[in-house]
Amino acid sequence: MARKQPSQGTPATAALAAAGVSFVSHPYSHDPAAASYGLEAAQVIGVDPARVFKTLMVDVDGRLAVGVVPVSGNLDLKAMAAALGAKKAAMADPAAAERRTGYVLGGISPLGQRQPSPTVVDDTALDLNTILVSGGRRGLDIELSPADLIRLTGARTAPIGTGKH
Repeated sequence: MARKQPSQGTPATAALAAAGVSFVSHPYSHDPAAASYGLEAAQVIGVDPARVFKTLMVDVDGRLAVGVVPVSGNLDLKAMAAALGAKKAAMADPAAAERRTGYVLGGISPLGQRQPSPTVVDDTALDLNTILVSGGRRGLDIELSPADLIRLTGARTAPIGTGKH
């Protein structure tokens, strides 16, 4: 059997296809000098940054978890801990995040991770018809319904972003 070439997709797009979920790929030319992967994606693709969500790996009481928040704001670590019934949360070690997910920083998708982690999606996603998240590599965002993202990741929703609530 032939090996799948990277150009044919990522684990995130493969997970969506396998689940029969409708999504739109938004590939773009990533600028290595960009200060923010998510804001770069919003600008290049031409969508409101409130619709582009970043995937952040967090250490919650010694275990890794995933926070998904709009790129227009930040992750509230106290709210993230509370959403998972934990005492405290801190940003995960980048190398641990890459090992756990199988993705590189700036390309970590909440979908198709090597080892899935508890996931919390900011509740502002529920106000939108579609959101964009990393497609599993720098320079690729995927657009899908928040309900599909939540279902496929087994996520819960909570006000974990510092944007408007």
